[in-house]
Amino acid sequence: MRLERKAVTVNRFHFISHGQGLGGLPVLPLFLALLVVLPVLVVGSAVLTPTREVWVHLGRTLLPEMSRNTLLLLVGVGSGTLFLGVSLAWLVTAYRFPGRNVLEWLLVLPMAVPTYVQGFVYMATFDFAGPVQTFFRRYFSDLAWFPEIRSGAGAILVMTLVLYPYVYLLAKAGFREQSGVLVEAARVMGASRAVIFFRVILPLARPSIAAGVALAVMEALADFATVRFFNFPTLSDGVIRVWHGMMDLRAASELAGLLALVALLILLLEHAWRGRSRYFQTGGKTPGITPETLRGWRGWLTASVCLLVVAVAFILPVAQLFAWTLGELPYLPPGTIAVYTHLARNSILLSVLAAFFATITALLLSSGIRLSGNKAGFVLAKLATTGYAMPGAVIAVGIIVPLSAFDHALNDLLEAWKGISVGLVLTGSIVGLVYAYVVRFMAVSFNSVDSSLEKVTPNITSAARILGAGPWRIVWRIHLPLVAPGMLAGAILVFVDVMKELPITVMLRPFGYDTLAVWVWQMAAESVWAGASLPALVIVLAGMVPVVLLMRAGSRKS
Repeated sequence: MRLERKAVTVNRFHFISHGQGLGGLPVLPLFLALLVVLPVLVVGSAVLTPTREVWVHLGRTLLPEMSRNTLLLLVGVGSGTLFLGVSLAWLVTAYRFPGRNVLEWLLVLPMAVPTYVQGFVYMATFDFAGPVQTFFRRYFSDLAWFPEIRSGAGAILVMTLVLYPYVYLLAKAGFREQSGVLVEAARVMGASRAVIFFRVILPLARPSIAAGVALAVMEALADFATVRFFNFPTLSDGVIRVWHGMMDLRAASELAGLLALVALLILLLEHAWRGRSRYFQTGGKTPGITPETLRGWRGWLTASVCLLVVAVAFILPVAQLFAWTLGELPYLPPGTIAVYTHLARNSILLSVLAAFFATITALLLSSGIRLSGNKAGFVLAKLATTGYAMPGAVIAVGIIVPLSAFDHALNDLLEAWKGISVGLVLTGSIVGLVYAYVVRFMAVSFNSVDSSLEKVTPNITSAARILGAGPWRIVWRIHLPLVAPGMLAGAILVFVDVMKELPITVMLRPFGYDTLAVWVWQMAAESVWAGASLPALVIVLAGMVPVVLLMRAGSRKS
């Protein structure tokens, strides 16, 4: 019997290349990647083919104010999260103080609160008719003065309190990866702790800090509900206003293209900030920075500062939501619980569908690239994850354009062929909504799956190919069991992100199909705080799932 040898090569990306065909597997990942990239390409094409009338109208109405507010928001949130995140990360890394081990992880909790939930809670608490200003007017009369919360400064404050953990986590990781030998050498040379921090520690952690600030700024750019609560319209809010108010798809597409360019500019600035300098540890594993013990009032003051941030950014909004919920429960109108249950069912259904399709797509895409050994597929996979950098309004517009074109083409075809009018099939459906979620959060699931696949030795796949296993068998019988934990982690993250997602849901949901996030936004926009409290509390509790998992993983690592 003559045995045929199959050529197997392993390249620098750990791809497996085979001499024989791979069936339909490489074609499917290619098709899936193109589907994920399509909305971004659609919005990009709108920028390349601008309509003069659209920009003249926008320039005379919304664009100047929205552009100015967007710039102020990004600079304000970027500066605020940079200062707060880096300061807190340095405190818990460089010092020992009472409650440090607990506060280190409590400082991550604000990530669980969506910006629009934090926004309406702060607006209700500190607005003119809120309890804080009412208290000051009652007891301090004419001497009482309070800054206007419904302003750009209020929006920046609220977003900073929610988004600083992005910078805090990455800065803390950057600080703890540094060698303590450098610090000791600087001390021997007579440098003070301030000089060591600004001249040694901070530059070495710059890549991590830049990544954290970029994430926080992109989240601020994507928000539309919070800035609308605070009467501070930005480009994201403008896209939704143009779409809902003018029903002008072309204008919404071109404005979304401008928003996408801003997101791309943020990525380029982040790359430039951390890309000019590269730092490597040339030796083996060295001890990290040795924390200094703060005794007496200095230790308690440091602990109080950290606790104050936790109280203002997490305890206050969650406690207020609990208070509203408990005060409202005895007076709920008949059928309210059924409405909330229906909203939760809708949210869970969409989250499960999006998590399932995102993780399956990520598995097929990552496995297909490794089995095909095509470097172009590697580039395409990276492009397929760019949706996470795009605001939800951009993705929504990018979905509407191709889906509506497909629906009209299908309707015209069936009318010409069978005389049947089917109307809009995908536009305004759950299919289109889930499609948008997958595009938006593909990076979350792909990175989880891909990082797990990188740990799978190429020899296993090579042995399976030699034994005659086809690509589908390799994926389902080898790759899937090995990366199942990574897929589960990615699915949980996508599930929670979809539960909190608002712009895509508002723009693409079927008529009358509300979710918990949409209900919270609608109730808060009408100042019905108690009506928004229980659904908002459910969203916050769901958002705590990945935060708790992160805290447990960090505790085990420590």
